Amino acid sequence: MFLRNLLLKEKIKKNSYFIWKSENKSIQAVKNFNPLNLDLIIGVDYQKEILFKNTINFAEGNFTNNALLWGARGNGKSSLIKSVFHKVLSKYDNLNLVQLNKNNIFDIEYIYSVLGNYTQYRFIIFIDDLSFEKIDSDYKIIKSTLDGSVQHQPTNILLYVSSNRRHLMPRDMIDNERSSAIHTDESVEEKISLSDRFGLWIGFHKLSQEDYLKIIRAYCNHYKINYDDKIRKKAIQWSLQRGNRTGRTAWQYILNIASSENLKIKI
Repeated sequence: MFLRNLLLKEKIKKNSYFIWKSENKSIQAVKNFNPLNLDLIIGVDYQKEILFKNTINFAEGNFTNNALLWGARGNGKSSLIKSVFHKVLSKYDNLNLVQLNKNNIFDIEYIYSVLGNYTQYRFIIFIDDLSFEKIDSDYKIIKSTLDGSVQHQPTNILLYVSSNRRHLMPRDMIDNERSSAIHTDESVEEKISLSDRFGLWIGFHKLSQEDYLKIIRAYCNHYKINYDDKIRKKAIQWSLQRGNRTGRTAWQYILNIASSENLKIKI
């Protein structure tokens, strides 16, 4: 046990970004962590400011809120978490990000028991795309796990969770509960109370065409691509073909330009 703790301490000392490996109950360092430049995440300035301030506050050792980033796919929830972390890390080298697969969420209390001992470091546990397609035993177990973990959360650990849904489940499931439950309010509250465990709810909504084009223009400026009316019109056409305007759609369009013009793009 002493040797294992020593190896873990050395790993944390030399690295800052990790993935939790459930099979051996340990963290694996990610060497090629290279998030998107925070300045290139556009159209979510309000969300960016909230998460950045929250992360700074945590890195400085203050009590801080767990955060749930929710909203439409492709609008930068996961990218923002990683980019904010990377930006804050440049000033606070005691900060670490540990990505936990949602299928391994039952390990969270064990993670707390291990990482909670390294009080000289701060850890953000990042769970990506957490949601439930049906109310079953998994939901109750996970809710109980998170409820308990939040109550006993070490002060050097913070939870950042992304989800496509504000209450981590489809709207129609909540509506069905309202229409069929005997004790409607109590039953619905039970289903949506998991999201209430997060002090910060940060919503991401569909981009306007103006914000979408701002993202395209920012990418073009960053990668030395001439932004002109032709690029603008094709960017709009690209979004219409895909039926959405998101940061992901904008990035895919830039990659398409790079491919067609044989440009080399690096994040």
